[in-house]
Amino acid sequence: MKSESVFDNIVKEALNGVGQVVLTGGSSGIGQVFINSIARVEPCLPICNLSRHQCGDFGGQLTHYECDFSQVTARAEVFKQLAVDLRQNPAKGRLLLINNSGFGSYGHFPAPDLPTQLGMIEVNISAVVELTGILLPLLKERGGAILNVASTAAFQATPYMATYGATKAFLLSWTLGLNEELRGSGVSALAICPGPTRTGFQIRAGFSDEGFVAKGGQSAEEVVQVSLKALIRGKVIIVSGLRNRLLAWLSIHSPKVFGARIAGRLIRGTRMD
Repeated sequence: MKSESVFDNIVKEALNGVGQVVLTGGSSGIGQVFINSIARVEPCLPICNLSRHQCGDFGGQLTHYECDFSQVTARAEVFKQLAVDLRQNPAKGRLLLINNSGFGSYGHFPAPDLPTQLGMIEVNISAVVELTGILLPLLKERGGAILNVASTAAFQATPYMATYGATKAFLLSWTLGLNEELRGSGVSALAICPGPTRTGFQIRAGFSDEGFVAKGGQSAEEVVQVSLKALIRGKVIIVSGLRNRLLAWLSIHSPKVFGARIAGRLIRGTRMD
């Protein structure tokens, strides 16, 4: 009970002054925890969720925009409609954008197939850049923050998940550059870098949940709590979990080729039979 109270206090402080939340991928995993936590602590705060599936019944608090981020033309229409709706129904306070959608896959490239690899780039990179670009004028008008969910995979090459790791490396670099550009604008950008997390991600990618947990996997609740604390403190990048921070530090300070080899061994070790 005490830990829940601490978590709720963090959520409340992070949302201080926020008048609206836009989030992608809220139907499961980290995104779902973000929505559940926000709705529990601030039941009147409007939330817009963009994902392929509904994420529960939150009454009038949540507006769901059905969207497959791998479909370029369709997602562009949804993004434009969202921007129109936000302007036609303005909420007082800052805007919080949480770019959470993303997926990975395991195997020798291009397994399982090339369309999946290309779709990963669309979801993990292109959709994030497009949505942020469309909402940036509104963010600057109202003030706010952009939270991009990257990964510890951003710090080194990831054999057997080569495309996934590269997309997260892009997202981390892009977030750091974007935050510097936004300095003084009233908008900030934060890159969240969780390690293995107990969500549906690893099953879709082809890993066993047990393998991830055995190697120090965190819960989605832990990742969200760390992320919101980083937002409160004005951080630009946060790695979730002490073990993950250590691994990220080692990755940064190790030769790239050596880091790729070690990462490949670790990834193979958690492969689903």
